[in-house]
Amino acid sequence: MRSNAMQQVILKNSVLSRWQKAGKIAVRVLIYALLVFGSVLIVFPFLWMLLSSFKTPLDANALDFSFFPKEWVTSNYAELFASANFPIVDAFFNTILVEVSVIVIGTFVSALAAFSFAKLKLQHKTFWLLFLMSGMMVPYAALMLPQFRVFQSINMFDTLWPLILPGFFGNVSMLFFLVQYMRGVPNAILEAARMDGAGHFTCFVRIMFPLVKTAIAAQVIFWFIGIWNDYFAPSIYLITPEKMTLQALLGSLNPSMNRQYLPMALAGAVLSSIPMFVIYLSCQKFFIESLAISGVKG
Repeated sequence: MRSNAMQQVILKNSVLSRWQKAGKIAVRVLIYALLVFGSVLIVFPFLWMLLSSFKTPLDANALDFSFFPKEWVTSNYAELFASANFPIVDAFFNTILVEVSVIVIGTFVSALAAFSFAKLKLQHKTFWLLFLMSGMMVPYAALMLPQFRVFQSINMFDTLWPLILPGFFGNVSMLFFLVQYMRGVPNAILEAARMDGAGHFTCFVRIMFPLVKTAIAAQVIFWFIGIWNDYFAPSIYLITPEKMTLQALLGSLNPSMNRQYLPMALAGAVLSSIPMFVIYLSCQKFFIESLAISGVKG
């Protein structure tokens, strides 16, 4: 009797283990299938954009869908740089100018403010931090009209200053992220530096900034991508083609009004995507490392 009971228990356990293994395999297959499906959804639009940039206007606007060009042409890219009404080189320069100005000064201001909130003894600093963070809940559309009237009244309309000046005051999301990160840095390091005569600014520049550079790099990448892809603000303030940023200039092609511009607009979109791929490929390891560290310390 005991042997029969033992055999039944062993049989049940073996059947249960088989079902568990089958369930794990099924879950793994489902996960991989969802990842492949998601990858196709993400990659397909870019591949279509890339291939369509080599199509003729007639081919690109044909009613019958064709993934690959019927006739491969490079004239769309040539027209993009040759057109006098479409100064793409100036647009690249304007975008880089906005990026560098905002990120260099804004990152330093954000990091310095984060250091103050995280490590200095300030009165009501929790209140002021929450007050600054509350600004993130205000949609940009609500601030658009007042901000536009202010810049218009000081003769900054149709210039790059409305895109640059707000960034000089820092980035609230970067501020919040760095505050959480800096709180994980031991106070003993800063106290030892102060005992050697270092002031607050020296502690920030020589000690804190090098320790949090990976976290800063992660936020800089996010900020760079946001500024590079920004279309809304430049389309409001800029009307002269020579002063437009890249996204605003691409938007001015408006292929919905003139279908002949569709392949050229797609060619411009491909060119505007190249810096994003370069940043991703060059900073991928650095970026993932910074997120992993911030997850542990935050």
